[in-house]
Amino acid sequence: MEFHAESTKDKVLFLLKKESSMSVNDLKERLNISHMAVRKHLTGLENSGLIASKETKQALGRPTQFYYLTSKGEHYFPKNYEGLSLEFLFDIEELYGSEAIENLFIKREKRLVEEYEHRLQEQAPDMKMQTLLNIQNEKGYMAYLLKTGTDEYELTEFNCPILSIAQSYKTACHCETQLFKQALNTNQVHRVRCKTEGHDHCQFKIKFN
Repeated sequence: MEFHAESTKDKVLFLLKKESSMSVNDLKERLNISHMAVRKHLTGLENSGLIASKETKQALGRPTQFYYLTSKGEHYFPKNYEGLSLEFLFDIEELYGSEAIENLFIKREKRLVEEYEHRLQEQAPDMKMQTLLNIQNEKGYMAYLLKTGTDEYELTEFNCPILSIAQSYKTACHCETQLFKQALNTNQVHRVRCKTEGHDHCQFKIKFN
């Protein structure tokens, strides 16, 4: 997965972003560092307000402490100045109505289709999907690609740079799905998970005809 986690702190935040919540032992195994080192980084991140913890009861033994990102921690990842953009969208909707918002998203979708098609043209499915993965990571989506069968793929996005906008205007999610269909030249693109619906990530099932 494309993500520039230079320091151990970055790696901890990245893992919590990807997995939603993790215990000290989980982090110890993934980071390959000592229990004490994990504790030290978690304490520093908690003191900075980037993470918090909660106890979860286990089937056997004592409750386990799980760590997760706070709102401040979530903003550690790319957000594309979505707050300001959302305010502009609210103003446009108030002035010109909801149809103007739909037209804006359609115009954005057309512009992105041209951008993506230019980079995806004349490529076999594997190369197309790898290029799409690269594009999404360049745009801050923290994407991960898994090939699940012959010309079948699963694309997962652990971050949404326009989450606040998508939560207010679901058409943004629809446009992204349509964008993938047009840019990849396949109708078999299905969004099976979405952060706006309470999932931890967005996920697409993609198959080439």
